[in-house]
Amino acid sequence: MNKLPLNLNDLLRQRTVEGERIEYKAGRNPDAIIRTLCAFANDFENLGGGYVVIGQDCDTNGQPIFPPVGLPDNPLDKIQRELLAHCQLIQPPYFPVLSIEVVEGRNLIVLQAPGGQTRPYKAPEAVTASKKTWRYYIRRYSSTVEAKGDTEQELLSLAAKVPFDDRFNQFARVDDLSKPLMQGFLEEIGSALAADTPVLSTEALGRQMNVAGGPNRIALAQERGAAVFQRNAGAVLPRCADRRGLVPRRARAATVSTRKSSRGRWHG
Repeated sequence: MNKLPLNLNDLLRQRTVEGERIEYKAGRNPDAIIRTLCAFANDFENLGGGYVVIGQDCDTNGQPIFPPVGLPDNPLDKIQRELLAHCQLIQPPYFPVLSIEVVEGRNLIVLQAPGGQTRPYKAPEAVTASKKTWRYYIRRYSSTVEAKGDTEQELLSLAAKVPFDDRFNQFARVDDLSKPLMQGFLEEIGSALAADTPVLSTEALGRQMNVAGGPNRIALAQERGAAVFQRNAGAVLPRCADRRGLVPRRARAATVSTRKSSRGRWHG
């Protein structure tokens, strides 16, 4: 089972990820969940995607309510199978990273949805409808909305334009990443994934942290990974120092989750 490469408590309380990148879903409405995953995959504002937390309710101001409503134990496997089937309906298919978490004795499903490599994506208005209509969706502040008119045209223009941090560094293989640096970062932020690092390969850890990807036989480090966890980052990215704030103290300026929008404003 995947574990989140960040502190769950900080995520839920929006301490490390801004509210517009988190969607709380008290129930299992697949239509709304898939539309939001599609919007995060499109990453229209270049924020780094987002998170969908299923089983977590919120108040009228969008703030999480604790303890969460949670999900019962029995249907967790069924929910995962349904999510897999519904994600295949996104065009092109898009699959977030799924993690089952327990908060105050309640089950949550957390979907980590980074910006996709093959945007733009479109999703059915209703995945449960017998006759489906696909639409493009984006995030506007803390809401998922359909991309229409000029916005849709701008989204379509992003085809094959992968944000810098999401690109694969052609000179940095996964083995060039430093597993001790990744483990140290996870331990410092209090991620449960830190406990699994001794038994994970560098590639498996890099994939879970969303700093590596590509085909299994030729897995590459993504630019964010090469900038922060490369053994000799200067050799691969000589100008990467102090780009963003992912790793506390050691590499304050390089982050997995903070991006500069193509529209010229900083998001952190």
